[in-house]
Amino acid sequence: MKRRTEFNLIETLFAPLTRGIPEALGLKDDAALLSSSPGHELVMTTDALVAGIHFHANDPAELIGRKLLRVSVSDLASMGAEPYVYLLTVVVPAECEETWLEQFAAGLAQDQDTFGIHLAGGDTVSTNGPLVLSLTAIGKVPAGKALRRSGASEGEDIWVSGTIGDAALGLMGMHGDLVALGENDRAALEGSYLLPQPRVGLGVALREIGRSCIDVSDGLAADLGHVCRASGVRGEVQFDHIPLSEPARAAMKVDPRLAEAILNGGDDYELLFTASPTSRDTVLRAARNCAVNVARIGQMRNGSGVVIRDVKGAEIDVTTAGYTHF
Repeated sequence: MKRRTEFNLIETLFAPLTRGIPEALGLKDDAALLSSSPGHELVMTTDALVAGIHFHANDPAELIGRKLLRVSVSDLASMGAEPYVYLLTVVVPAECEETWLEQFAAGLAQDQDTFGIHLAGGDTVSTNGPLVLSLTAIGKVPAGKALRRSGASEGEDIWVSGTIGDAALGLMGMHGDLVALGENDRAALEGSYLLPQPRVGLGVALREIGRSCIDVSDGLAADLGHVCRASGVRGEVQFDHIPLSEPARAAMKVDPRLAEAILNGGDDYELLFTASPTSRDTVLRAARNCAVNVARIGQMRNGSGVVIRDVKGAEIDVTTAGYTHF
């Protein structure tokens, strides 16, 4: 079968993803024409995934497309922004099958509907190296309402959404670890790694409640450290207050040393945020309205750095380096 040209791929696979956003001009011009709504600011973020580093060659193409979009949408959520449009670059090796690209585009289309975002432009090129996917997401937030890492203060509560550590444990399971864990538990953890759940609704709700926010991509300890450095405060967390899924608890029961992976593994894409203690009921109510669980895991203190304590109050000796890209 004759391989389609770059322009044919754009026309057949990617131009349909712009439907509903006339500013994309059907991908028929050199660039999109975007404008911010009056009283709003644009929030922009970029993520890249490289085959063999950020995903496995045999991961389903549809899930790779969905994860690529979701990790950038999670960045928007962490700043309280609503998704608007995205730009996509696909760097394709010669051996990449067209069926893979079709499934990848189908994954994007599915999550565009889920998160109310559309393709506005991008590029497709060939390479002699690995498959590389890059996505720039653009969101909107009312002027002056964006959540920042630098807004935390001493005395504020530290919260997280969802559960922590599932993705890191899932990746371990995909690499042949956690053999003592039941098959269903391993599958649930692996699913969390393959398909994160951006908390867009919660991020929007936190615009009026939260003082600082970040999404947990590099690891809870590392990302809390980013907030602490930006805000000039010290974060203290009780490990037993960190929300864990039942599969993660089962894994911890088999091997308590997995605490370090839970704290530092990354790829959770949950929201870590701070709020005044007087806002506890408001936070819980907002989370319920968004159908998202949240847990209060610690407080900001005077000082610097991050401290994780066990149930007896002793410090847990873990690094706060988390995942690094170099």
